[in-house]
Amino acid sequence: MNFLRRKIFKIFGYYSLALLLPIKFLYASSKKIVNRNLSEEQKEIMFNEGTERAFTSSLLSEKRKGTYHCANCGALLFDSTAKYDSGTGWPSFTEAVPGAFNTKVDYSFGMKRIEYHCANCGAHHGHVFADGPGKTGKRFCNNGLCLIFKPSQ
Repeated sequence: MNFLRRKIFKIFGYYSLALLLPIKFLYASSKKIVNRNLSEEQKEIMFNEGTERAFTSSLLSEKRKGTYHCANCGALLFDSTAKYDSGTGWPSFTEAVPGAFNTKVDYSFGMKRIEYHCANCGAHHGHVFADGPGKTGKRFCNNGLCLIFKPSQ
């Protein structure tokens, strides 16, 4: 009986793997590393949907006027006027540049969250929550390592 049970689990395991691999492959192929100078930590966050440790980003204290761009492809993502201190430990914004991101539902950590990715290169940036200030009510919680700040002239 145990032999039969192991055989059935083994077969189902192979079939489920065969079903999931193409989905994972298609999703991964939509992401493109453009900037070959990314650090290993940036690659982990942007292409394996990792997260940097809270309160480690140098961008948390950035107060100058300017724009925030994708560290991978350089696409414009946020204006500094949308940045605020959420107290969460990650750079936070009330709104993104229109069309800057694509979203998907993320059920990791036992909760439903909305994950966002650069619309240009597919790199993971963070999650958007409905607890932000102002008229949008949104909080784009971004990994600082995924951003490049360009100050206004």
